[in-house]
Order: sequence, then C-alpha cells, then structure tokens
Amino acid sequence: MLLLAVDTATPAVTVALHDGSSVLAAERRTDARRHGELLLPAVDRVLALAGKRLADVTEVIVGVGPGPYTGLRVGLVTAVTFGSALGVPVRGLCTLDGLAYASGLTEPFVVATDARRKEVYWARYADARTRLTEPAVDRPADLAEEMAGVPVVGAGALLYPDVFPDARDPEHQSAEALAALAAERLAAGGEFLAPLPLYLRRPDAQVPKNYKVVTPK
Repeated sequence: MLLLAVDTATPAVTVALHDGSSVLAAERRTDARRHGELLLPAVDRVLALAGKRLADVTEVIVGVGPGPYTGLRVGLVTAVTFGSALGVPVRGLCTLDGLAYASGLTEPFVVATDARRKEVYWARYADARTRLTEPAVDRPADLAEEMAGVPVVGAGALLYPDVFPDARDPEHQSAEALAALAAERLAAGGEFLAPLPLYLRRPDAQVPKNYKVVTPK
C-alpha cells in the first residue's frame, strides 16, 4: 500500500506519502494564494524524498473541505487526475477530520478554520476520531455561547481569540494526519467521501448582474 494524500482546503498546501504503517515523507507550505503553483512541485519532492515514483501509488487521499472555492479545487482536480492516470481509487476525507485527528484530543472539542468573510468553517467532535456534527459555516459571534468553555482546534480559534479563548494545535491541515487517518479507515473497512468539493456556500467570484453584452454588428 502506498497512499498519496493532498489537501489544499486551507492556506496550507500539504502532501504526504504513507505506506499503511507510517508516513514516509511529507511537506507543507502555507500560502493562501499559491495553491496551484505549490502543489505539484510538492508532490514531486515528497516522492523523491521517499524514493518512490508516482506509479507506485495505490490510493489517492484528498481533503474535500470545507474550504474556499479556488484553493480547494486545486487539490481535488489534482487528486482526481492522478487517480485517473494511475487507475487507482481516489478517496475523500473531510478536511476538518484531518485537523481533529492531528489534535489527538480525547475530550469534546470543536475544529474551526478560516472561511473568510469574517466566518469560520466548523464541526463538533467527541474525540480526535469521532465527528458529531456536519460541517457548517457561521460567524464566530453566533457560536460564542454554544462553544463557551470548549477547546477549539484550527486557525479559526487564533483569528477570533475573544470568541474562542481555548485555542489548540494544530493551526493548519497536515497531509500526514490525513494519510494516517485514511490508513486507519482503510484497515477498518471504514467509509470515505467522494472526491467532490464541500463548499457550504457560493464562490466569492460571481458573474456580474445586468452586464452589457457586446456583439458584432
């Protein structure tokens, strides 16, 4: 088994290789505006570091979000393209689940990532492996009472410390955690998501309304 895990749903562009027992190599670069530039070179470097070829990959794991439209689709399109070219399965995992798994927490907590527009993507967890709610997007102030006294993992907690005072690591996603979680689920016969984007809202870019159409005479 050789899992290639990628995630671009957060500002972190992250890639890892996992052999079913441990992480062989990984890389993460944090840059919210350069997902498209950073992902493929990172895949090349991780493969080289592990002494593997892309043809050795038997499964592709991809974070499906939630996340901003532009960054998220970079990882998904890349993962699906690899899967098609290699003829291997492409399995999706919720990005928030990867952050939860990396936290290692055994108590109830929340994962919250930056959704921009002064909002967060979030979900509740019973522990690092057990999500209790579907991912949602809301303004932090609307969650303050509900989440009072609960640890919050992810960049959302650091962005809004007045609302989420008990911030916990990690801040950003890591493909190492996503790959390790995927390996556990594969071994246990667990379920995965389709490699489709979990946006939760419309893209920031919109077609202008009532724009003027110019046609040749």
